[in-house]
Amino acid sequence: MTAQVSADPIADYEAALADVLHGPGGPKARMIEELRDGLADTAEAHVREGTPYGQAARLAIREFGTVEEIAPAAQRELTIAQARHTARAVTLTAPFLVACWYLARTSGFPDAAGHLPRMARMVAVSLAGVAIVAALLAATLLAATGALARRLPTPRRLPLAVAWAGTTTSVAMAVATPALAVAAALTADWPLLALAGALSAASHAVVAGSARASRRCARLGPA
Repeated sequence: MTAQVSADPIADYEAALADVLHGPGGPKARMIEELRDGLADTAEAHVREGTPYGQAARLAIREFGTVEEIAPAAQRELTIAQARHTARAVTLTAPFLVACWYLARTSGFPDAAGHLPRMARMVAVSLAGVAIVAALLAATLLAATGALARRLPTPRRLPLAVAWAGTTTSVAMAVATPALAVAAALTADWPLLALAGALSAASHAVVAGSARASRRCARLGPA
């Protein structure tokens, strides 16, 4: 049986690159589009010199580099883009964890019960600690991959560290949700704590997905 040969090597190249790269949809699509346009322009230049299109496309790919040659550097950029996405999510949710800590610390039970139990306070303090550490890591990555990246290289392990900071933050959100629900059932300030628990659950879903994508990209990025 004769193997089928594609009529457009550039389309095959684009599909192969899209298959091996992982990262945020927008940056990935723009990166592949820029590479495709560059290949098309180079191939067109060869065609104007009299080279048949198929051969011109293969010459353009040879000049740009194969998928195996291009993919590691491209994946590194996408890994940083995904890490920045996770860092922004952590930066937005970390203050909320601190707010949960404050609510759990200041909310009270009816007179017969006094204050929140010791366990609730311990959970609240732990959430605040997670928030502070995660926010610092997220801020470090955003700075290291922003204007500072023009002067200093981004540490290779920083995206993975932020990925796990996002994972830890999402776990803290998952822990906060039932803790706030229980506190809401026992305290006079239940509407505020119930709202905080609902927001915690929604934030967990957002951060968990981004952190999972960051971990996957971080495993591919240093290749």
